Amino acid sequence: MDELMRQRRVYGTDHDDPRPGPRAGHDYRELVGGPLDGLLLDVTGWDEADLRDGVGLVTEIGAYGPGGRAEYGPRSPDSHQWDWRGDVR
Repeated sequence: MDELMRQRRVYGTDHDDPRPGPRAGHDYRELVGGPLDGLLLDVTGWDEADLRDGVGLVTEIGAYGPGGRAEYGPRSPDSHQWDWRGDVR
């Protein structure tokens, strides 16, 4: 894992977590754009369908505030970058 990846924060970790970055042996996707831009998403153990379809992630900083979700999906079938698709309720 390169130094840049070790410095990134993983979606879902607490802001006061002493180790908010990626962990060895896990698989991550980089979130690009939208309210979660720059975070890493731990997709360890996800099946191929979930990796292909993407996900709606709970966030308070999206267009709909608390309870809203930001949708992200793969840029291309084998991409480790997931692009923001928009915010939903």
